[in-house]
Amino acid sequence: MRKWILSLAALALIASPAFAGKYNKVISVGDKAPEITALPAVMDGKDASLSLADIKEDVVVVVFLANHCPVVHNYEDRVIDFTNDYKGKSVKVVGISVSSQDQDKIPGIKQYMKEKGSNYLYGYDASQAVGKAYGATNTPQFFVLDKTRTIRYTGAMDDSQDSGKVKKQYLRDAVNAVLANETVEVTETRPVGCGISYGR
Repeated sequence: MRKWILSLAALALIASPAFAGKYNKVISVGDKAPEITALPAVMDGKDASLSLADIKEDVVVVVFLANHCPVVHNYEDRVIDFTNDYKGKSVKVVGISVSSQDQDKIPGIKQYMKEKGSNYLYGYDASQAVGKAYGATNTPQFFVLDKTRTIRYTGAMDDSQDSGKVKKQYLRDAVNAVLANETVEVTETRPVGCGISYGR
């Protein structure tokens, strides 16, 4: 009987989805999203400002980026496609850099977005406070916020850095669930990409 109970417990553990807090040690799914206020930003090649309170869409996807990171470059087309696919569906994609490298600051962001054809709002936080508040450790790292700005998903965009080998689209699944007022099945995954250095 004891072995049977242990087997059932092991099976339940394997079958259950990922739970928030396993990888992100600062915030958990179900927490209110930390504020983002008046960050200098770029949109369509023009100077802009990024504040979470100003966003009217029902769903916000926050992604921490760094232009120097090759993994960010690898995912850029996927982020652009995602932004296009959810245009008009009350979903807002915002990128944030907290890197101190010159290419990751506003002038570098403008150049990067021009070269890549990036179509989302991309802000810069010199203080790194936003990255710390979100527990961001990697670039690219994604957070899905619902209409109440509660965190519903955090982690990787999908399950493979090779776009041709993607089988699980965590970000899309989470956003679709939130838009449909359904439960997000996988709420947290391990973020991938370049590590964020908090030196200030």
